Amino acid sequence: MPPETRPFFAIWPELEATLGFLALGDFPTPIERLDRLGGAGASLVGETYVKRDDLSSPLYGGNKVRTLEPLLGQARRDGARMVVATGAYGSNHAVASVLHARRAGFRTGVALFPQPHSDTAIANLRVSVTQADEIVDLAHWSLLPWFMWRSLRGGRARQSGTFIMPPGGAIPRGCLGFLSAGLELAQQVDGGVMPPPDEVVIALGSTCSTAGLLVGLRLAARLGLGWGARPRPAGGGPAGGLPLLVGVRVTPWPVTSVFRVVRLALRVSAWLADLTNSPHLALSREELVAGLCVDGSQIGEGYGRPTPAGLAAIERLGPFASALDTTYSAKAAAALLARVEARPAVRLFWSTKSSAPLPPVPSEGLMRAPAPMRRWLERGGGLAESSPSSS
Repeated sequence: MPPETRPFFAIWPELEATLGFLALGDFPTPIERLDRLGGAGASLVGETYVKRDDLSSPLYGGNKVRTLEPLLGQARRDGARMVVATGAYGSNHAVASVLHARRAGFRTGVALFPQPHSDTAIANLRVSVTQADEIVDLAHWSLLPWFMWRSLRGGRARQSGTFIMPPGGAIPRGCLGFLSAGLELAQQVDGGVMPPPDEVVIALGSTCSTAGLLVGLRLAARLGLGWGARPRPAGGGPAGGLPLLVGVRVTPWPVTSVFRVVRLALRVSAWLADLTNSPHLALSREELVAGLCVDGSQIGEGYGRPTPAGLAAIERLGPFASALDTTYSAKAAAALLARVEARPAVRLFWSTKSSAPLPPVPSEGLMRAPAPMRRWLERGGGLAESSPSSS
């Protein structure tokens, strides 16, 4: 689907000239019904569906592709020559940025800080350091604001032709891809792909995907799409039948607080209302709060640390195991399963981790990494050319 036919531009075509996306993903992504849980004693899970954003690109899929489309579109309009991604060593956003920006003809860089070891984190860092043109090691996450300030001070980045990615793309422009995703889901409901969901469950990290989707779900109802086209029986969902968006925290409070998600969603909504000269599109804090549940039950010992419930979810959701990682999506899947067992409803799980195979990593390429990154990889067994974490 070309960018101008994304639901966002199909509804507001006048915005394509100034907000146009750089087409990276294969959208709409499919929705599949999850009929049974894997493992011993498999049981029906009723009305549970999966939005397969893990299939959003054969190069590197997942939710970050939607975030990158508006950001790289802006980088192209700004005349940027280099795109620099920021985040943790194992950042999905960094890998997605490097691979898709290279594909689009940009030079690439990463500025990353350490995190706990996991197979996914090791595999992601291996790709980031071998594919990026420039690598900056940040000894601690607290140095990231300093790096951003130094890079952006006085318009230095723009003057040098460099586009600095905010962590996770969590700015209003980055949210536009998931605003469009909410409209995409509503169109699929209208097309009979699935019934109107009572709940949509998604991993909540940088807040970008969740904030954009929260706005998209609410605007779909205002535009008469999906759940907005026909009211459901009383008690079917919050606020007169609109889906409840359940963001499952994988990063600590206050990064993933209701306040931060809603604050970003308010900025997106107000910006869109201003751009379209449509005051009725401006959503209130009260309705955004009513449409959001932040579930902190699965964070465990913290960001990047696996949980028993997450590992069990990977086992139980066997067909989707390649799209579940212990840092993000497995924790969200664990929350999904807990909610399924607690109350029957129509639920949609948003699959956010790419299931596309990562590119091969030659061992000599890892020697380009700064010494702290190499030591981190070595401790995790990630320096070998065919390490288990890269398979």
